[in-house]
This record gives sequence, C-alpha cells and structure tokens, in this order.
Amino acid sequence: MSIARIKIISRNVKDANSIASQITDIAKTINIKFRGPIFLPTRRLKITTRKTPCGDGSHTYERWEMRIHKRLVEIDGSDQALRQVMRIPVPDTVQIEMSLS
Repeated sequence: MSIARIKIISRNVKDANSIASQITDIAKTINIKFRGPIFLPTRRLKITTRKTPCGDGSHTYERWEMRIHKRLVEIDGSDQALRQVMRIPVPDTVQIEMSLS
C-alpha cells in the first residue's frame, strides 16, 4: 500500500497545528495507520535595519523576524482518506505539499 506524506508549511502556528490535527482525526475515524504530526525545524528569517535611512542621528536598529513552521503527517494512501484530506478548508497562510510513495 502506498503512503501519503503531507507536509504543512505556515507562518502561523495555530493554523499549521489545526490542519495537522484535522488530518490525524480523519485517519483515526477511518482506522488507517498514520504517523504524526512530526515537528520539523522552524525556520527563522531575521532582518536588522537602521531606523534612520540617511545614517545621521542615533544608532538605533529595528529587528524583524518571520518564523516558518513545518509539520509532517504520514498516512496510508487509501482513496477514501485522500478524498477527505482534499476537502479540508485550507487558510491562505498555509501551504500543503502532498506526495505518494
């Protein structure tokens, strides 16, 4: 039987966790094997800039950070499970990658 790997990528932790929990709930109701959610490393994108664009004045900086959270869920690739996973409403802040192996 094939295994579906579902990778969830989001800037918002709550959205990523809610999608992962919905997928695991689907797997539990259908009684298929699943693994996850597996927490993948969080990527931090940091940018430090000067507050004054001309360079005069005090040496003050603004620090910006964006975190990208990733989750991985593996389920058996049954047709019924994949159809229900495709029906999950996904917010704009979440990106889902699905692969069958």
